[in-house]
Amino acid sequence: MNRTEGLVQRKHVAKENNSDGSRENNDVDDKRNDKNFDDGDSKETRLTLMEEVLLLGLKDKEGYTSFWNDCISSGLRGCILIELGLRGRVELERAGMRRKGLLSRKVIVKSDTPTGDVLLDEALKHMKDTDPPETVQSWIEYLSGETWNPMKLKYQLKNVRERLAKNLVEKGVLTTEKQNFLLFDMTTHPLTDNVVKCRLVKKVQEAALRRSIVDVAHADKRSLALLMLAHSADVLENAFAPLSDEDYELATRRVRALLDLDFEAEAMRPDACEIMWAVFAAFTK
Repeated sequence: MNRTEGLVQRKHVAKENNSDGSRENNDVDDKRNDKNFDDGDSKETRLTLMEEVLLLGLKDKEGYTSFWNDCISSGLRGCILIELGLRGRVELERAGMRRKGLLSRKVIVKSDTPTGDVLLDEALKHMKDTDPPETVQSWIEYLSGETWNPMKLKYQLKNVRERLAKNLVEKGVLTTEKQNFLLFDMTTHPLTDNVVKCRLVKKVQEAALRRSIVDVAHADKRSLALLMLAHSADVLENAFAPLSDEDYELATRRVRALLDLDFEAEAMRPDACEIMWAVFAAFTK
């Protein structure tokens, strides 16, 4: 599959372009060091990668994700793997003398210290209890329940979207309602704190418009992961849609540049989060 297949396409909505007409003047100031970039979230509204991707996919008023989005389930499982990697709980086995590829290397539990997040800790326990270890691709399938092996169905994380939505309700970002859809009732979670959603959308936009995002050696890992995971979960368009046409084209071009990177080479950089690049490779193979 072509890595850029499924990349968000511009929706034709009326937006005012910036009056100065200068693209470079609208770039986020790269003097702000990526590694020290703080999205300004308070402790109460600091979100995990899973919560951020789900929030991008939720319709603000309706409180549910698009029925046509069949990518968000696996995308959220990728979020879990990368979140565990960034928190130092899991890593890839050594590449060895033959330099095994990212998708051939097994996921190893580095620390089984609880994270305090129920979903992360449940996934971590599955990985710890599995012998022999499995690959990133396998774990995305197992955690999603998308496997033909009945012995692996016990690893499926159930009701992930609903559980993440409840987390966001507890953080005051969403609320809970019941909606009737003719033949059935469905629990929905409309947006209540628009500030948090707007801040998240702005963070995604700024990450894509920041020139240094394609210099991944110095890019903020969480910003990079959020961009790529939002693309994999098919929710990136929701963040890019409000941009002017010029900004939209630039942001899309930079995402394409990230998709065209050599993930194997990037994973070999000092301080690289190898499991993050393995997840990217799994979603773009």
